[in-house]
Amino acid sequence: MPLLDFAAIAGQLPDSWKSIRLGQVGPARIKVLRMDEQAYEEEVHDYNEGLLVISGHLRLSIADEEIHVETGQMYLVEAGTAHAVLPGSQGTLVIIDA
Repeated sequence: MPLLDFAAIAGQLPDSWKSIRLGQVGPARIKVLRMDEQAYEEEVHDYNEGLLVISGHLRLSIADEEIHVETGQMYLVEAGTAHAVLPGSQGTLVIIDA
C-alpha cells in the first residue's frame, strides 16, 4: 500500500464533506474528507463507522448528546445509530466503514 498523507489529500479535495475512497483493508473501506466548520445532516448506516480525526476537531450529535472528537481520537458510531455533525467541525477526517 502506498504512503498516504491524509491531510494533504483532504486539502486538495475540491469540496468539503465529500469523501474520497483511498483503499480497502479486508471489508473495511478507508476514506478521507475535509471538514469546513459547516454542519452535516443526520444519517444512519447499517454498518459501524469509525470517525478518525487526523487534524482539527469533530463535533458530533448522538442521541441529543454533543461529543467532541479531537486530533488523534476516533469515535466508533455503531450500526443503526443516528448521528449528525455540528457546526464548528474542521480539519481532516478519515472514515473507516464496511
